[in-house]
Amino acid sequence: MDFQLIWFILIAILFIGYFILEGFDFGVGILMPFISKDDVDRRVVINTIGPFWDANEVWLITAGGAMFAAFPHWYATLFSGFYIPLFLIVIALILRAAGFEFRSKMKDKWWRKVFDQFIFWGSLIPALLWGVAFTNIVQGLPIGEDMNFTGNLLHILNPYALLGGVVVVMMFVLHGALFLSLRTTDDLKERAEKIAKTLWIPIAIVTAAFAIMGYWQTVLFEGLGLIPGSLPTLAILSFIACFVFMRMKMQMYAFGAMALTILLGTSVIFYGLFPNVMPSSLDPAYSLTVYNASSSQLTLRILSVVALFFVPIVLAYQGWSYYVFSKRVSRDAIPRE
Repeated sequence: MDFQLIWFILIAILFIGYFILEGFDFGVGILMPFISKDDVDRRVVINTIGPFWDANEVWLITAGGAMFAAFPHWYATLFSGFYIPLFLIVIALILRAAGFEFRSKMKDKWWRKVFDQFIFWGSLIPALLWGVAFTNIVQGLPIGEDMNFTGNLLHILNPYALLGGVVVVMMFVLHGALFLSLRTTDDLKERAEKIAKTLWIPIAIVTAAFAIMGYWQTVLFEGLGLIPGSLPTLAILSFIACFVFMRMKMQMYAFGAMALTILLGTSVIFYGLFPNVMPSSLDPAYSLTVYNASSSQLTLRILSVVALFFVPIVLAYQGWSYYVFSKRVSRDAIPRE
């Protein structure tokens, strides 16, 4: 059994789940200052993701743990090469958590404004940097024969990678707006629907420019063309379906189509990379692959047994929490102070 392939697919699934689930609550956090008219609105917006945001982050923790155990060389090269961006992501997530937990501990306006900023920047910075990180990976990185990253921060923050970060932020904001249209009522719901419709065309233009440049800038489209049934084509069709459903006032289907777009877009990354996990721009022979970066077969076999028992439990628990907290949040449900 090819355990390297199995764990590569499992890590891809974990990142897909993370981007879909954390994507909408990042989007909600970014939108909060703009969609809310008063403190009650902000409390409603926060309550829509209150039961979910911390559980959504578990997908990232699990993906990092799986990468560390199954592909230690991939983990080491990634975290050493992207040390500063990943450090900033961790700091942003800590501040974001503090924003959710401590915002309502005091009634002073200045206190709540500070923690509202924690939520906003703690949502924006990780979304941007995840886009930058994955764009760099598919571009190819200066990795030497010893599997070490030889570039610097300026190499990571190149124009195309920053454009990838902007695309991810915009996608997550649209995803968050659609989520709010399903979870709020009255004026907030209408504003969320309006924002989603307004954002779709600019996002389509920026994403199209990013994808066109990707034919020359990345390794993704070697064998992945825009032929019928290919992953990029399906991603485009699902994104168009999202717009159609929004125009038809079918917000649930629009949200589902957006989630499918993120799923397919992330699948394009991992499918286009395979068997590489971190391509080298210095020499293809120096690239990290699922085979030269993996743990031993015994380690992978033990990990597979553990995952077989615990992953279904985690999925069942998270699915149950989404079912329990599926009702809309209204202003009337917020106690007046």
